[in-house]
Amino acid sequence: MRKLYLLLTFTMLPLIYAPAQSKLSGVSIYETLSFGGNRLVLNGAGVKEKVWIDMYVASLYVPSKTTNADQIINSTEPAIIKINVVSGLLKSERMKEMFDEGFQNSMNGSTSALKTEIDKFISFFDSTMKENDEFMIVYNPKTGITVFKNSVKRGVIEGHDFKKALFGVWLCVKPADEKLKKAMLGL
Repeated sequence: MRKLYLLLTFTMLPLIYAPAQSKLSGVSIYETLSFGGNRLVLNGAGVKEKVWIDMYVASLYVPSKTTNADQIINSTEPAIIKINVVSGLLKSERMKEMFDEGFQNSMNGSTSALKTEIDKFISFFDSTMKENDEFMIVYNPKTGITVFKNSVKRGVIEGHDFKKALFGVWLCVKPADEKLKKAMLGL
């Protein structure tokens, strides 16, 4: 029993939520999140839609608010992107396709330098997805990107270059969704 407790302690996301201030497509949007002694503020949140159907809500948390996408992409400070699935129509295969396209856009079609990292990241979305699933993409400068699904750790990818490419999926010049980019930037 003790081993199970220790396993859960080290695989669950140690995250502290502030009281929700608002809701977006039924998802609570928190003004602040804290992890590992880092307090992050909501920069912005928006909805990824497909043919007028809300697919997921993405919320961006950073140390201090900014509307500068390049600053967020290139920052070496902690940050979190929280993704809440709001439609049962969003399946893991579609999510993986969206990420693949997003990385292509973020890296101007030159993904070969980070292919191993991208493939590993996309594999974190292999399991069945359903409505109300929550993914936390946590950037810690000391450890890299850690992905959690429903508070359970899926894996870690080291490297600031990968962080830049990943955050570029939502915030680059040609983002996956321009409306969502503006919402995440608080515009």
